[in-house]
Amino acid sequence: MEASKRSQQIRSFIVMDVLEKANNLEREGRNIIHLEIGEPDFYTPQCIRDAAMQAIKAGKTHYTHSLGIPELREAICKHYTESYGVQIDEEQVIVTSGTSPGLLLIFSALLEQGEEIILPDPCYPCYPNIVNYVGGRCSHIKTKEEDGFQYRPEDIARVISKKTKAVMINSPSNPTGNLLSPDKMQAIADLGIHIISDEIYHGLVYEGKEHSMLEYTDKAFILNGFSKAYAMTGWRLGYIIAPPEFVRPIQKMQQNFFISATSISQWAAIAALKNAKPDMENMRKTYNTRRGYILKRLKEIGFGVAVDPAGAFYVLAKARHFSPNSYDLSFEMLEKAGVAVAPGIDFGENAEGYLRFSYANSLENITEGLNRIENFLNHR
Repeated sequence: MEASKRSQQIRSFIVMDVLEKANNLEREGRNIIHLEIGEPDFYTPQCIRDAAMQAIKAGKTHYTHSLGIPELREAICKHYTESYGVQIDEEQVIVTSGTSPGLLLIFSALLEQGEEIILPDPCYPCYPNIVNYVGGRCSHIKTKEEDGFQYRPEDIARVISKKTKAVMINSPSNPTGNLLSPDKMQAIADLGIHIISDEIYHGLVYEGKEHSMLEYTDKAFILNGFSKAYAMTGWRLGYIIAPPEFVRPIQKMQQNFFISATSISQWAAIAALKNAKPDMENMRKTYNTRRGYILKRLKEIGFGVAVDPAGAFYVLAKARHFSPNSYDLSFEMLEKAGVAVAPGIDFGENAEGYLRFSYANSLENITEGLNRIENFLNHR
C-alpha cells in the first residue's frame, strides 16, 4: 500500500523545511536567528485576546454557521467599505480556518482537470502547489526584477487561453514586498477574466497605498485574514469574498472539509476589526523602521535589491554572485552562521539565485543575524 500519487508529488514548502531544520538545531543548543518565516514577532493585541477570553467565558465554543458568524461577516463588509469604498453583501463572505484553506476552496471551485491559473514567477509557493494538487495547471509569467517582480498586464494578455480560469495577484507581494500600481490593477481587471486577489498583507504598507481588486472589478475572489496585520497566525482565521454565484459551491466544500472556522477566533476577530487599529499602526511603524535598516545592511553586505519593497515584511535580495544555488546557500548559512533565511527557489525558478529575508523579528535579532551573515560570507 502506497500513499496517493498526488500526496507524494506535492512539493514541500521549503521555508518550512528551513524552519524545522532550524528548530532541530535549537534543540541541540544552537542559537538561531530567524529571518526565514513570515510570522509577526508581536503578541496578538490585548483587545483581541480579551475578546477571546470573553467568548470562552460566555460559552461561545461551538460550531458556527459554515459561512462564519454573521457579526464577523458584517464587520468584514464594513471594513472593506471604510478602507476601499466598496459595497459587499455579507452573504459573499466565507470565513475560513486561515487563508490556506481559502486557497484550496477557491481553486477547487474554479478548476476542472487541466484548467489553468495564471501566476507570477516568483510567487508564494503554496499557490502552484495547491493548483496542481486539485488537478489544475499553472501558467507562469516570469516577472522582471526592474519591475519589482510585478506583472506587466500585457504579459498576462498574451497567455490567456480557453483553459484560463483566473489570474492570481498578491499586492503587497510575498516574496518581494512590492505593490501593484492602481493603473496595473485596472489594466488587469480590464482583461475580463476572474482575478484571485490575495490581500493578506494589507495594513502593512509603508510607501503608497494598498488597493483591493474589488475597487476595479466584481469578477474577483478576495483572500484575506488576520494572521499578518493583527499578529494572529496561531488563531488560524481568514476569509474569502466571492462572486455570488460561487458562494454556495464554496460553502458546501467548507461544510464537508472544515465544518466552520474556530468560533473563539471569530469572536476575537470582530474586536480586531473594531478596536485594534492603534496596535496595527504601532506594528506597522516598527516594521518600517526594520525595513529601512535591513535594506541598508543587505546592500552594504553586497546583496542586490533593484526595487525597495513597499509593504509586507520581506526583502527578496539577489545572491547569485555568492552562489547560484539558493537552496544550498540557505542551508549552509543556517548550519555555519546560525541564520535561517528562505531560498529563492521556493518561490519559483525566476527567483533562483535570490534569498528572501523576513524582518518580522526584533531589530536586535536582525542586526545580529546580518552581522553573522556578513562574517560568514567574508570567510566562506
